[in-house]
Amino acid sequence: MGVLLTTLEFLASLLLIFLLGFVSVTVLEAYRRRHTNAHVEAPAMFEDPESLKQVPCPDIVDPAEKYLSLIIPAYNEEYRLPGTLNETMNYLQQRAANDKSFSYEVVIVDDGSKDGTKRVAFDFVKKYGVDNVRVILLGKNHGKGEAIRKGMLHSRGELLLMLDADGATKVTDLEKLENQIHAIVRKDYHPGDSAAGEATFRISDIPIVAFGSRAHLEEKALATRKWYRNFLMKGFHLVVLLAAGPGIRDTQCGFKMFTRSAARKLFTNIRLKRWCFDVEIVFLCKWFGIPMLEISVNWSEIPGSKVNPLSIPNMLWELALMSVGYRTRIWKINS
Repeated sequence: MGVLLTTLEFLASLLLIFLLGFVSVTVLEAYRRRHTNAHVEAPAMFEDPESLKQVPCPDIVDPAEKYLSLIIPAYNEEYRLPGTLNETMNYLQQRAANDKSFSYEVVIVDDGSKDGTKRVAFDFVKKYGVDNVRVILLGKNHGKGEAIRKGMLHSRGELLLMLDADGATKVTDLEKLENQIHAIVRKDYHPGDSAAGEATFRISDIPIVAFGSRAHLEEKALATRKWYRNFLMKGFHLVVLLAAGPGIRDTQCGFKMFTRSAARKLFTNIRLKRWCFDVEIVFLCKWFGIPMLEISVNWSEIPGSKVNPLSIPNMLWELALMSVGYRTRIWKINS
């Protein structure tokens, strides 16, 4: 019995040491990131591939110059990116031809790719012009969250859409999100109340976020996925619920639309760099009181996903980091 107690005490001591170490590391990392995005070194850069000259880089605090910006993060997407860009540009060009007031840009953020992603992206810049397609080079891999943050902060749209490079959601579904944002604005904001208000009103001034969602596909997915993937998914959803609270069923769908005002508030505060930045968006939306819409979109499983079982520890680490950073007020939120 004495040996058993000694063993249990030893294991308990190891567990306590591990927990204290984990908490200490988490607090130290949260403190390191206390100044918003000071942990990220890569400057934004636009380059005209024809002239090789630097193009002035816009800022999210500047007034919008386009109606719609599409931000596509890309890491080693040499083979999947062309199909997505072709579909996207065909849609945008056709819409622009039918509506002369419609203006757009596509911002591709190369997150330190080691394959031909940069070449593919610049081929589209050459084809469509640097005013319509732009490329930001991060130099080294920072993570999807940082790639999207960088693209959002240097886009020109009144509405800003993030979408994945694999084209899992059809670009035409952006109209579902767009229409719901316009519906909320028409319902809750009345620019016609005064002549001055109508003259200066822009949808970019009203903070709203529309989340594309695959929640309506969950029942079918549960029936076809392996049991351990369902177990991991349910566990992750529980952790997300504890970290950010209820409100959005599918935080991880890579198809989200922001008004410029919402993007300015959110992406000047985002600190998570990889997979869990979506959860931080939900947390910050609640903090700022930004309306969140969850809208069903079409979605297809595309081979080549970057998410794998080894991503789970990183996700849990980021969620722990976010909880410690905000709940201890180490992370200050800029309004």
